[in-house]
Amino acid sequence: MATAHLLRNANTLWLLKNCRQLPASSLTRCLHWTPTLEKKVNFNLSDIGEGIREVTVKEWFVKVGDKVEQFDNLCEVQSDKASVTITSRYDGKITKIFHTIDELALVGKPLLEFEVEDEEGDEDSSSSSDSSDDEKSPASSQAAAAPTNGRLITPATPAVRRLAKEHNLDLTQVPSTGRNGRVLKGDILEYLGQVPAGTNVPHPSNVVKQPTTAAAPAAPTAADRVEVLKGVRKSMLKAMTESLKIPHFAYSDEIDMSELMKFRTKLQAAAQEQGVPKLTFMPFCIKAASIALSKFPIVNSTLDLASESLIYKGAHNISVAIDTPQGLVVPNVKNCQSKNIIQIAKDLQALVERGRKGTLTPADFADGTFSLSNIGIVGGTYTHPCIMAPQVAIGAMGRTKPVPRFNDKDELIKAHIMSVSWSADHRVIDGVTMASFSNVWKQHLEQPALFLLH
Repeated sequence: MATAHLLRNANTLWLLKNCRQLPASSLTRCLHWTPTLEKKVNFNLSDIGEGIREVTVKEWFVKVGDKVEQFDNLCEVQSDKASVTITSRYDGKITKIFHTIDELALVGKPLLEFEVEDEEGDEDSSSSSDSSDDEKSPASSQAAAAPTNGRLITPATPAVRRLAKEHNLDLTQVPSTGRNGRVLKGDILEYLGQVPAGTNVPHPSNVVKQPTTAAAPAAPTAADRVEVLKGVRKSMLKAMTESLKIPHFAYSDEIDMSELMKFRTKLQAAAQEQGVPKLTFMPFCIKAASIALSKFPIVNSTLDLASESLIYKGAHNISVAIDTPQGLVVPNVKNCQSKNIIQIAKDLQALVERGRKGTLTPADFADGTFSLSNIGIVGGTYTHPCIMAPQVAIGAMGRTKPVPRFNDKDELIKAHIMSVSWSADHRVIDGVTMASFSNVWKQHLEQPALFLLH
């Protein structure tokens, strides 16, 4: 017995001394007396979908030194859309945690470091043992996958093979997600239906790249065109540059136009007899504004910055925005304070006709004191109009539309509602003044019989 023991020790010493000197083809004959080396791998944050590139770590379920198995919960992360629980891909021991609570973690970057045995890791392991093991190993994963004596060997660890054997599985039939086609424990559990499909994210080396197709040639792009501003656009450039020097404030309200619609219908025949083919709401709005300007003359003023004084205008020359082939122009209806609705309608009609023909004169634009614009013609509801300097206020009416409303008896009725938006120069007009002006204007439109008093 003693002799046999000595011989065995002698053989061991010879193997340890001479194994490194043998050619590579003979290395497989050497016996490994040292324990299997464990390696460290990084566990990277996988893409969790919806274009998310970073998350916040909200809670850790593990700590350094803990031993975990595949699909054990590791941590919870929070994106800008949802909370996600991250589970382990490995069986092993946690050796490092890269992020603290409330710290940002990036997709594709390490969350933890594992110490694993006989398991494939991520490409970017935290030590060089991953690549060095592949170089020193007697059979790499690619070599193991090659046919041997007519039999195809699927790359897998002993633990995975044992699990497959317990369930009588053929590893060649199990879709793999490990590096270079290696079957992982999670692949088997997914194949058996014990975890949801898609739980395992394929390793980058295990993803078949689709051939790229040549991109279609881009359509030729038209050359840039330079156009010197002139006419209406040049005037708008100057007017709006001055306008936006004014500190605007806005006030909005809703007007029930139901009674005015009936009143206008009654006046339509008389208007046609006096040369107005179609009586619109605009002459009523202009006249109502003139009545309100009489009660609040500061709204009909202009500001002289040089002398820091207000000039209260005696005439109500109300500017009206008109769409023409040359662009949006704003001529004014003169002396509205001394005209009735039909006279205002005729003057407005004449301005529209001259605008369409391009025959408006400088006199049509001169001396405007207040402005109105009707965006409802093009379907708008609300806007924030810009004041035309040196005026101090402007109003814009939206589209009139039928809506449900309650009357004084709490009965549901059909009402025709129009919105109005006012802008005023806050250097000279306060909110109470503008609201009071708007209320007078609104009162005459909702109770059109009041026009008979003017």
